[in-house]
Amino acid sequence: MKALAFEEISSLQNVRVKQIVRWRDRGSRDKDQVVLIEGYRALTRALAADYPIQELYFCPEMYQGENENELLGQCAQRGARLFRLAPQAFGKIAYRDRPEGLLGIGPQKRRGLQDLPAPGTKAFYLVAEGIEKPGNLGTMMRSADAVQVDALILCDSRTDLYNPNVVRASTGNLFTLPIAEASSAEAVAWLKKGGVSICAASPHAERLYFDVDMTGPVAVVVGSEQYGLSQKLLQAADECLRLPMLGEADSLNVSTASALLLYECLRQRMMRQGLRDANLH
Repeated sequence: MKALAFEEISSLQNVRVKQIVRWRDRGSRDKDQVVLIEGYRALTRALAADYPIQELYFCPEMYQGENENELLGQCAQRGARLFRLAPQAFGKIAYRDRPEGLLGIGPQKRRGLQDLPAPGTKAFYLVAEGIEKPGNLGTMMRSADAVQVDALILCDSRTDLYNPNVVRASTGNLFTLPIAEASSAEAVAWLKKGGVSICAASPHAERLYFDVDMTGPVAVVVGSEQYGLSQKLLQAADECLRLPMLGEADSLNVSTASALLLYECLRQRMMRQGLRDANLH
């Protein structure tokens, strides 16, 4: 740490501390086009994806591991300004209930469908329409990353992509996963043009999800828990599929449903290729 240049902050009234607290509000974040990246794992993944960390606030008294200093060095080498905060000051800016003593500030990056490569013969997308809860969106990012989708397409989202709870629930996969934002109409047109089959999840569908062939170019489409998918996407679907519900519950958490559908698609593709281990492909 002696070799790294940093500023020290101890006062709760410090202008930077107050600014970070204001950035908890979406309006303030969007106005300044920033994202708060809290925790070792999220910051590590942001760095692995070459996501720029402009400022890094740290509190050694709250560290939970042994590699934090190395992370500080990596951020500093890439141009981040470092600020050491006293525990009470870091506690004020932290979003987590159990802070890890690391919080980075980076720029928001918005991408549209035009920023994605054209769909290939093995195209695999997750399309999420009208997702309302940040925790669900972040968890869906982890599942999408795990099965290596080509992109997550967010349609008419009701939650902020850069909500701190999205960052936390995604464990940093927000920065490693290709994500595009679009309207439902734009997504339908783009997928149709690319020859991608739209498989829409609906509790009213006749076919069960494991009876639908998802080995070709495919987009798995899910909607909000409260409203489900829009008529625009349901009418555009090449296949509508459902998960079997044998108990009293009539629906699953959207992140859970997404994970089941994505892994079924992966299973079918692995079986088609004669693979038993996903790491072999």
